[in-house]
Amino acid sequence: MRLMGRDLVALLLFAGFAAVPLLANLLQDPFLLVIATRMLAFAIAAMGLDLVLGYGALVSFGHAAYLGIGAYAVTILMRLGVYDIGLHLLAGIAAAVVFAVGTGAVSLRTRGVYFIMITLAFSQMAYFFFVSFSALGGDDGASLPQRSTLFGHDLLENDLWLFWLALGLLIGLFLVCRAIVGSRFGRVLCGARENPQRMQAIGFVPFGYQLTAYVISGAITSIAGVLLANQAEFVSPALMNWHRSGELIVMVVLGGIGTLSGAIAGAVLALLLEETLAGFTQYWKLWFGLFLVGIVLFAPGGVQGLVARIKLQIGSRR
Repeated sequence: MRLMGRDLVALLLFAGFAAVPLLANLLQDPFLLVIATRMLAFAIAAMGLDLVLGYGALVSFGHAAYLGIGAYAVTILMRLGVYDIGLHLLAGIAAAVVFAVGTGAVSLRTRGVYFIMITLAFSQMAYFFFVSFSALGGDDGASLPQRSTLFGHDLLENDLWLFWLALGLLIGLFLVCRAIVGSRFGRVLCGARENPQRMQAIGFVPFGYQLTAYVISGAITSIAGVLLANQAEFVSPALMNWHRSGELIVMVVLGGIGTLSGAIAGAVLALLLEETLAGFTQYWKLWFGLFLVGIVLFAPGGVQGLVARIKLQIGSRR
């Protein structure tokens, strides 16, 4: 029943996103599509992080590196004359897999705060590598000559096409993650989260499962980087700074750790709060922080946990 409830939340979120183009047309506000596309990209990144944070209890503080890897895959290939988004996605995923295998194999030999710090260190290494890479603009970043092509056509120059592509990718990746979580692999991953010693005692080696989940998570996050590069038509190392990794963790916490639909809801809520509060005050980060503290204190399960508690209270009164 819990899985069905979370699937319903995901369906409602997808339906809400699908209504955005109609709303943008009614309000004559094309900027809504831009904001929604950005939300979709970060929802993919948050969902990728939740796969290891929520189901594997691996607090990665360096997942922004995969956003940057995906984004820079776009600009590098474009400089080589390759503009197809399919190839950009494949290149971003391949680069993210290589980086995740190398860094994950080292990071997963640590636990707790040491894992947090080593993932942060690897992410900052990637960040400073691109800061010093003057051929790609260094710290100033680089503008894309155009958006990626789709089926050989410049369809993604239209914000609506880019939005639908991002929504399609989010739905597809949600189904993939849902299948992973519900599979034997997902159950072993959750078992290793709860008691790795017991999993080893019954014949499972948690390291291999955790590394695989970490690699899949990095690959998913790199897809979000490809979308963000196309949405902004600009790439810079700021995309992979440690602040961005913190924002991804905040999104997962807001939505509810260990719930794929919660990660999506958390990304939407975080960006909505950012846009709304920034319109009222330049100190919006202060109010955002207070809101996050309130969530942690009074709704430790995030949005999903709060909704579940409300449903339970309503049900008990009937």
